[in-house]
Amino acid sequence: MDIRLETVFFVFIGIAILISAIWIIKTEKRLKRFFAGKKAKDLEENIFILEENISKLKSEKEVIEREIIEINKKLKKSISGLETIRFNPFPDQGSNQSFAVGMVNEDGDGVVFSSLYSRDRMSVFAKPIKNGKSEYELTTEEKKVLEKAKV
Repeated sequence: MDIRLETVFFVFIGIAILISAIWIIKTEKRLKRFFAGKKAKDLEENIFILEENISKLKSEKEVIEREIIEINKKLKKSISGLETIRFNPFPDQGSNQSFAVGMVNEDGDGVVFSSLYSRDRMSVFAKPIKNGKSEYELTTEEKKVLEKAKV
């Protein structure tokens, strides 16, 4: 009975040593892969390099965030709504040669261009738009194009 107990003990010790050796080899491989191609010689130096990289990333992130804020400000001012309507202001002559074009940004600021075409002349008008309204009287077509251009 003692021989069996000793054998079981030695087998258990052997398995434990084998598992420990496998774990050590795997850990060594992972550490080599971690340090491979790096300038650092030890873990402390590697952590220091990673900390420097994180600091650089944070400062770059702040720069990018400021740039995004500036881009969004400019984007709000840019034209985001554009619409065109062709129409015939004089039913007894011609066809849909007249037009109205509305261009507005997110705040409802922009311009309405319109053209009235007749056989003997053509007139073009530009009316500024502020907060979706104009200080000049808008025609029905200009009102329509402005409504359609709003985002």
